[in-house]
Amino acid sequence: MADDVAVVPLVDGGLGNSAYLVDLGDNRALVVDASRDLRAVRAAAEERNLRVAFAADTHLHADFLSGARQLAASDGATVLASAAGGREFGHTRLSDGDEVDLGGLRLRALGTPGHTEEHLAFVLLDGQRPLGVFTGGSLLVGAAARTDLVDPERTEELARAQYRSVLRLLTLPDEVAVWPTHGAGSFCSAPAGAERTSSIGREKATNPLLRAADEDGFVASLLGSLGSFPPYFLRLAEINRRGPAPTDPRPLRPLDPTTVSALLAGGAAMVDVRPVGDFAAGHVPGALSIALRGSFATWLGWLLPPRQQIAVLRNPDQDPDEIVWQAAKIGCDNVDAELRGGIESWAAAGLPVSTTRLVEPGGITGHRPLDVRLDSEFIAGHVPGAAHIELGDLSAQLGDLPAGPLAVMCGHGERAMTAASVLERAGRRDLIAVAGGPPEWSAGSGAALEKGQ
Repeated sequence: MADDVAVVPLVDGGLGNSAYLVDLGDNRALVVDASRDLRAVRAAAEERNLRVAFAADTHLHADFLSGARQLAASDGATVLASAAGGREFGHTRLSDGDEVDLGGLRLRALGTPGHTEEHLAFVLLDGQRPLGVFTGGSLLVGAAARTDLVDPERTEELARAQYRSVLRLLTLPDEVAVWPTHGAGSFCSAPAGAERTSSIGREKATNPLLRAADEDGFVASLLGSLGSFPPYFLRLAEINRRGPAPTDPRPLRPLDPTTVSALLAGGAAMVDVRPVGDFAAGHVPGALSIALRGSFATWLGWLLPPRQQIAVLRNPDQDPDEIVWQAAKIGCDNVDAELRGGIESWAAAGLPVSTTRLVEPGGITGHRPLDVRLDSEFIAGHVPGAAHIELGDLSAQLGDLPAGPLAVMCGHGERAMTAASVLERAGRRDLIAVAGGPPEWSAGSGAALEKGQ
């Protein structure tokens, strides 16, 4: 909330992003950085009896498909976006300093390249008074977004542009609210546990990147924080440039076990979205375990090719629409079938069922720990002697796996089971998945964790 103007953050915790709905009065709303999954936008607008009149995108998103074109088609919204973005669908082209009359309030575009080269921030103005700024992927809460997604060879160039953009934003008054798109959990870079919104003054006082003595120090700090990211990041920006076709994802088609078996034999993938304990107890051989949770879309897009047909195995209490919408927001429109009757119908049809041993952290004796968390998580603390390959790299590094029995471990168990299913698909059987992480192992064993590489 900025003064009496309602600004509603709509947080997608799985992707680590926030869209914003602004009540403009007169039953009209502005939406900033909405994804293709518009369910939260629709619910917030309907609750307030608002029609989305404007849909603004701060940049060509790499981590989700934009919902702006859909809002234009279905709600008649005016799309506001950077003129330099080269979008191939109808929109109001904005450049640095351009303003849009929202009907009482105004939106001013600020050129803030860095995260992407055509990036704009949007200052929300009441008269001449700035209320807040939608910073997209420039100034974040306690961070600034990564600059290696446009072109790896331009990473440092864009990091220097990011520095200048952040300094420009910091010339706004201290009380101005900061409404970033990327937040905790985003692979576009934000510190774990960060709050979703801030203010200019607070970022001046607390943002670690701003402690750098100069541009070189800022760039070194930003580039040193860059980790891995899902491969679909490299294709979504171009889809957003063309404009994702307005559509509603199709519901899952329930198919009998024989039909699903034929699909799998023809090259389709089986994604088992049930909790890890259910997968461990019995699953379709070769199925990929990706438990349905906030980060489902990330791992789906990270681990499977974009055009491979996908059939799903879910429990009756798991929402099929959630599966389809999470897939759709990262451009995965090929999740279109599910196994009717679940694993029970598969077994009843006489088809083979596989199991995976799931153990608590204290039960890994005799197995070499394989830690599949991110590098930063591994460095912060891991079981002594653990091998380490990030889950996203596992398929490409099967030849680097240590010999002998493996205990696959992450932070809680979901990524460990996903990794175990990847290894099982590759033919490994001498493994167990661990339901818990290094802290639980340390607490149970009384032994300290190792830190560093």
